Amino acid sequence: MAVRTHWTVEHACSHSVDHDLTNRPADQRAGFARWLASKDCSDCWKAARDADSESKEEWLATKRAEEQEAAVAWAKQFDMPELEGSEKVLDWGGRSRHQLMTAAHTALVVEGTWDEADWAELEEKARGITRAGWWIDQRDADGTDLLELLDAASESDRGTENPFR
Repeated sequence: MAVRTHWTVEHACSHSVDHDLTNRPADQRAGFARWLASKDCSDCWKAARDADSESKEEWLATKRAEEQEAAVAWAKQFDMPELEGSEKVLDWGGRSRHQLMTAAHTALVVEGTWDEADWAELEEKARGITRAGWWIDQRDADGTDLLELLDAASESDRGTENPFR
């Protein structure tokens, strides 16, 4: 007598589903059917996953909006110039600039040895970089590296039209 290949499983969501377990070894079918019974059926699992992704998308959109609002307020407060680039990258560039400048201020002034005069010099250099793409490219940099990055951007500009403006 052959071990059965079709199992009717009552899932944790209370739906009853017929499962074809032909592809499972005969000695693993009963255990797998028990495991399936502890899970939601495929339809319920997908619905929960899709609802989760919607809430994640909503959460991300809310987070991005808050970050954008903070970046705009910061840029206005510290007299940062508007960034240049395509519409697609302007907001991202603004958030990247805000996050990097904030990280640099924390690392160099708050936790470091810089005074406000040192910071004012760095801020002035940062105002010279208005290309949103440059700030996006630096988004993963450490705040302590910002001065060197700004100096490198300034050096690449010598003798040519500024590609960062």
